[in-house]
Amino acid sequence: MVLLSVVIITFNEEANIARCLEALGGIGDEVLVVDSFSTDRTVEICRQHGARVIQNAFAGYVEQKNFATDQAQFDYVLQLDADEVLTDELRRSVMMAKNDWQHAAYALTRLTNYCGTWVQHGGWYPDRKLRLYDRRLGRWQGLLLHEHYEVSAGQTTGQLAGDALHYSYSSIAQHVRQLNKFTSITAQELALQGQARVSWLQLLGKPIWKFVHGYVFRLGFLDGFAGLSIAVISAAGVFLKFAKLKTGTQDAPA
Repeated sequence: MVLLSVVIITFNEEANIARCLEALGGIGDEVLVVDSFSTDRTVEICRQHGARVIQNAFAGYVEQKNFATDQAQFDYVLQLDADEVLTDELRRSVMMAKNDWQHAAYALTRLTNYCGTWVQHGGWYPDRKLRLYDRRLGRWQGLLLHEHYEVSAGQTTGQLAGDALHYSYSSIAQHVRQLNKFTSITAQELALQGQARVSWLQLLGKPIWKFVHGYVFRLGFLDGFAGLSIAVISAAGVFLKFAKLKTGTQDAPA
């Protein structure tokens, strides 16, 4: 059996982190939390649950996740977000991988809770993420926001059974606040990639397509009001991303 480090990055996650840690069920031989100098009880709660805590200034999701991976005691890493909770089936699947490791990395699926509703359509499920990996065979990649774990050339990946329960937004207001932050970061990414011009197709056509694709073609309407809210706010996010890029107001809000 390989030895496993469970790694979590945090900032002001006192509402979520205990639930995340309690669901680990002893699958980790180490639990490491890399915290971006939280001002709430996050660090205290982590230490109460036996986690090793390192504080490191946040310079971006890619940088923070690579830093956290490098600080792990063991080469085999399960990276989680503070608002994610392992199900029993997923824990068993991780234990099976520990006992018979066969790939450079394994993907898990996330089932998202949106304002009290489990969302299973609209492109939100299954939300597959490479999260269990041998750190010697891959690296976190991306720019400012859209980070992803990428294995080295020629390596294989597997799929874990079971879901990680993702407690995303507890209110519409929280979703809108996060959307404002993330669209600013995404606009900044586009600017860094050299995109300077914004067309009317991007401003008008892409938001409409985002709504139709998620709500109609990806069956978001089957998730009721949650599906409608997600489709409308996601479409607004596409407009905001390009509007901020066009006006040069892509700096992320504090």
